Amino acid sequence: MRRNVLLTLLSAVLIALFSWMWLERVALRAFPDIISAYTAKEYCSCRYVMEQSADYCRGYVRQSVPTSDFLETADAKRITVSGLGRSNSARWMGERQGCRLEP
Repeated sequence: MRRNVLLTLLSAVLIALFSWMWLERVALRAFPDIISAYTAKEYCSCRYVMEQSADYCRGYVRQSVPTSDFLETADAKRITVSGLGRSNSARWMGERQGCRLEP
């Protein structure tokens, strides 16, 4: 009897979890891109718009979800960040435009 109750409860939790994942599938699919894009854009802004040091900006953009690769090309003022299997770049466009994500 007790085992049937636990199995029923576990089944209900799993159905609820999979239902929620189905409803949020678009947002869940976009999440890996958000991590690397946010890090690249914010680091670029910190470094080239606010003109902070590289060490300060690394701490500024550090997140609980780690990034796997980080490349700063200082002469092109371009930042490329990889994380969760996705890679995004941001580049400083100029004093009036600031930093933008590259397509």
